[in-house]
Amino acid sequence: MAGLNVSIAFFFLVVGVCQALRWLSKRLLSPGAYGCLARELAGSLQLCTSCLELRMLVDIGPWGGGFGPDMVLTLVFLLFMVHGASFDGASANPTTSLQEFLLLESNLAATAAKLLAQGAGTGTGWAVTKLYWSWELTHFHLIQNLIASECSSSIHTSLYHAAFVEGTCSFLFHLVLLKLRQSHPMYRVPALAATVTFLTYTAGPFTGAFFNPALATAATFYCLGSSFWDYVQVYWLGPLAGMLAALLVYQGNIPRLFQKNLLYSQRSKYKIPKARVVMHVEGDESRWKRKGEKSNSEPCA
Repeated sequence: MAGLNVSIAFFFLVVGVCQALRWLSKRLLSPGAYGCLARELAGSLQLCTSCLELRMLVDIGPWGGGFGPDMVLTLVFLLFMVHGASFDGASANPTTSLQEFLLLESNLAATAAKLLAQGAGTGTGWAVTKLYWSWELTHFHLIQNLIASECSSSIHTSLYHAAFVEGTCSFLFHLVLLKLRQSHPMYRVPALAATVTFLTYTAGPFTGAFFNPALATAATFYCLGSSFWDYVQVYWLGPLAGMLAALLVYQGNIPRLFQKNLLYSQRSKYKIPKARVVMHVEGDESRWKRKGEKSNSEPCA
């Protein structure tokens, strides 16, 4: 258990350092630079380092430390609870940033800045974790360094099935995210953490259940067993297709591309009374009448 305690201490250290980075950058940078760059960089750094250490425990822990999947899943849930509470609105996920762009919630420049920050944060997290492993503070890290050069691909099924699995994970994650994005963090954070934990449990044996292109790139693209194009199809195109499908199912359209609702009638969401409105002007006073009945309303600015 000593090795597990070191990993837990590492998780706390990473969260503390990234939280300090967020606090400092919020004071020094403009809100736009903080939201598009510093916040996403800190979130991606925190997510990448935590998930790489967690993946090491998943690979080595069962036979090197004697703890089972229940311990790992508990750590996944707790970590994503902490991430959701500390990210300060960052997504640390390229598909989520693209979803915001498609929903007209972010412009092209801001989206590009977020993607660059996520890539930089993920790359920094990978380098920091590799340096931390090189210190070999526990026997887990010693074993990890010995097998690092011969790591195998996380794709343990056929290519099309793997892409389908990652796409389905992305679809379910983004569907929950869309449903809860206006909810209070008290409800949204544990719901998303539970969703990630469930997807990790069900899809982890097939693909690792990343459904995050930046995280998957840092965690598995350098491993042998699959080509670069295989990785692109599974870990980039799969999650992107899942996000688009979730957006279509939830919205019925993709606002950035077309306004017409393809799946749902808009009357339940944008119901407008069909009564004819006639304006009558009498002297200096204006009154609204609907089908001959008086109706009070606020003037438009």
